[in-house]
Order: sequence, then structure tokens, then C-alpha cells
Amino acid sequence: MAIRTIREMGDEILTKVCKEVKMMTPRTEELIDDMFETMYESNGVGLAAPQVGILKRIAVIDCTGEDPILLINPVILETAGEQTGQEGCLSVPGKAGQVTRPNYVKVKAQDIDMEWFELEAEELLARAICHELEHLDGHLYVERVEGPLVDVTYEDEE
Repeated sequence: MAIRTIREMGDEILTKVCKEVKMMTPRTEELIDDMFETMYESNGVGLAAPQVGILKRIAVIDCTGEDPILLINPVILETAGEQTGQEGCLSVPGKAGQVTRPNYVKVKAQDIDMEWFELEAEELLARAICHELEHLDGHLYVERVEGPLVDVTYEDEE
């Protein structure tokens, strides 16, 4: 496993639509392992493949630090409700902004064995799923920010 470089806003790859994963290969398994390692090392809640320079429909999420979720070829089936909250992104370091997203989301995706499954999520997990899936279609959360982006600092940076 390896820590990969996270692409930042302004990098053209972040504006591109990702390609479907057709089969699991050792290289794709390595990418997934590296994505989890990179996300945890960066203290992120989620990471999408284009953020590490790979145009594949893969996202990893872990809102608790103890519940890793892998989504391959994810598709949102249903949303409901609304939540507005501060959001940040590993590809937009040091910034955050208010974003309104669904409070509930139902997604179908494939797992590491390329088996389809469905996942229902609320609140932070629903927000993270929507955020990461937008990366797969070439969008950043800053396109949805209501009001200005604000500077953020983290306790370990002080």
C-alpha cells in the first residue's frame, strides 16, 4: 500500500467524468487499498479515484474511522429530505463552505468482488456519499457552496 498524491482544485483531471470499472484486477485492488490509506493519512471522510489521478468510478468513505465503505460504480437510487452544513474536501485544502444536500440517500454499488449491493445512509454518511459521487462526474463541492468559502485550520496545524 502507498500514500498517493491528492490532486487539488485546478487540476484538469478533477473535471473529467470517470469510467466504469468492468472487472476487478490486482491493480484496481491496489488502487482501492491506496485510496483507503491516503484517505486515513489525510484525515479525510471520503476519497474518490479522480482525487488521486485515476478516472475510475471508485469511492471510499469512512465517517467514523471504524466503518470503511467501498463503492464501485455507484448510482444514487433515491434521496429524501435536506441538510445544510459545512463541507470541505481533500482536493480543496484549507477551505470549507455551506452546502445543502439530501439528508437521506439510497445507493447501489459493487463491492470488491464486483457484487451489487444497496446502502441506505442518513446525515453525514449521506452527505459524504453525495460529495464523493459528484467527484466521479467531474464536480467539486465548491460548485454548490452557498456563500463564501472560508479558511479552516485544524488543531494539529497550530
